[in-house]
Amino acid sequence: MQRSSNDTWVGLFVLIGAAALLFLALQSANLLSLNFQRTYDVTARFDNIGGLKPQTAVKSAGVVVGRVQSITFNDKTFQADVTIALQSRYIFPKDSSLKILTSGLLGEQYIGIEAGAEEKNLQPGDTITATQSAVVLENLISQFLYSKAADSGTPQQGTANKK
Repeated sequence: MQRSSNDTWVGLFVLIGAAALLFLALQSANLLSLNFQRTYDVTARFDNIGGLKPQTAVKSAGVVVGRVQSITFNDKTFQADVTIALQSRYIFPKDSSLKILTSGLLGEQYIGIEAGAEEKNLQPGDTITATQSAVVLENLISQFLYSKAADSGTPQQGTANKK
């Protein structure tokens, strides 16, 4: 009887440990967000979202003020519609602008909010069009290589007239 009781306790302890590890893994991968704050949804339109994903942080002045709810493609404007759930305790002016930023050089992407100066505030369901798309590293490299190729193809001033 004693052995059966110990086996039950050990099994229960193992299950709790496995649940804790699963919780930590989901939390660190940004797949689980336990937030019981009231939120309001706004939509932002971006030309290019890069590697942005649902549940990505939305920050203002380095403080997380919301999360990305969903990302869809708008076939009328040919832009990405990003639905953002902002915490109700944070209120931003209607003319606020959004940027897709990167943590570090190759870190994960997040949305940064720059507050505007308008007196009216964002309301649930508003659409923000003042956005700056993600910087795509491949595009930067190709622009750099193209400009270097263009520079090497043109003769330098002063060398063409010498003979």
